[in-house]
Amino acid sequence: MKFIDLFAGLGGFHVALEKLGHECVFASEKKENLANLYAENFSIEVNRDITKIKISEIPKFNILCAGFPCQPFSKAGDQFGLNDKKNGNLFDKIVEILDYHKPEYFILENVRNLKSHDNFATWKYIKNKLEKSLGYTIDDKIMSPHNYGIPQHRERIFIIGSRTGLNHFEWPKSSNSTDSIFNFLEKNPTNATKLESEKMEVLKLWQEFIEKIPPEDNLPSFPIWSMEFGATYPFEKEIPFRASSNALGRSKGKFGIPLKGMTREEKFQNLPNYVKKNQVDEKGHNIQFPNWKKHYIRSNRSFYKKYEKELAPVVEKIQKLGVSSWQKFEWNVKGGERDLSKYIIQFRGSGVRVKKTDFFPSLVTVSTQIPILSWENRYITPREGAKIQSLNGIKLPENLGSCFSALGNAVNSKLVELIAFNLIIDDENPNLKTKLNSIKEVFESNIPVLK
Repeated sequence: MKFIDLFAGLGGFHVALEKLGHECVFASEKKENLANLYAENFSIEVNRDITKIKISEIPKFNILCAGFPCQPFSKAGDQFGLNDKKNGNLFDKIVEILDYHKPEYFILENVRNLKSHDNFATWKYIKNKLEKSLGYTIDDKIMSPHNYGIPQHRERIFIIGSRTGLNHFEWPKSSNSTDSIFNFLEKNPTNATKLESEKMEVLKLWQEFIEKIPPEDNLPSFPIWSMEFGATYPFEKEIPFRASSNALGRSKGKFGIPLKGMTREEKFQNLPNYVKKNQVDEKGHNIQFPNWKKHYIRSNRSFYKKYEKELAPVVEKIQKLGVSSWQKFEWNVKGGERDLSKYIIQFRGSGVRVKKTDFFPSLVTVSTQIPILSWENRYITPREGAKIQSLNGIKLPENLGSCFSALGNAVNSKLVELIAFNLIIDDENPNLKTKLNSIKEVFESNIPVLK
């Protein structure tokens, strides 16, 4: 069958559908570097701006694939949704194309948050357009590669549609096993980017920190916000932004800095970044900090009081770190050995995150969050990132940041392959069906196949 690949990126849909014997007849990708790479990888002309294409000029096709821009709905973005001036209306472009060409099938992918965005109003709009306006039978499911043999935790919503119903369709069965991350790593890669010495020093400080906690005591399950250590600024009944200057002057700011005698501006400079702004609801009414933030602040202050004697020397060093996010720490290895050199590390906006080696964290578009293999003091390589996304063998952007930004935007090709196999009925190609049945038997044996 023939398919089109919209917002194509690195070509995750293309790799999957082509592997199943289908032919791409049209592709669109706005970013020039990715459009050029797509053309080089798949030998097809790429249209840059789908909003400027005459829908009637798109060749006839049977399957529409689209990982439409997720930023309007992502928790990492502003979540303007369908009101996003830049990308929110691109879903309506998909609707126009479906309405004009009426293909048998479509497969859409987006962030998990799409369904709950705007109190489910966005999902109601999407569902109404696809079902009532266009007449498709649709279904959706949250899927992650780690449930299908691939060691990456990356939850995404997949939406599938058929003009002739979905009685034949079932979602791919989860695998009972996940391949080891070490089967995805290169041995002594020559192109690996080493961890910067400055970040290595940050990890040494946090290693010193966790070693100060008595071994019989558990490390905190909540994020460690070291700037709360010694702080007493008010937050329970009133947030600092709305507190009087006198009230702030009677308290201590981040790391226990006394605020007495400072101007209001100076006092705010000595508060943590996450408490400086006013808190308002959608109607502009003043609100309090959410309960989770209050809980984290309380927990950190209580934690430091308990271990102040042990922690004070290392906290003094952490206070001098030049990046505020480096002063936060997330230990996601409950009960694990207290040795940072044995885990996967990410330097995130929320803090230095430590994770087990059972699976990779989700690749994201923020290039500064590339997973770090601490036992080798290096970032994962582009080839390793591509393998995690089931995009082996394609050419990638040469710039490291651009490469991982693209990989973070990509759809996992193996998941698409599993979905498309169950969805698309191609009676005109019985040889293909026989071939695909043998592939399905391998998948359902729960043995990860990753070549």
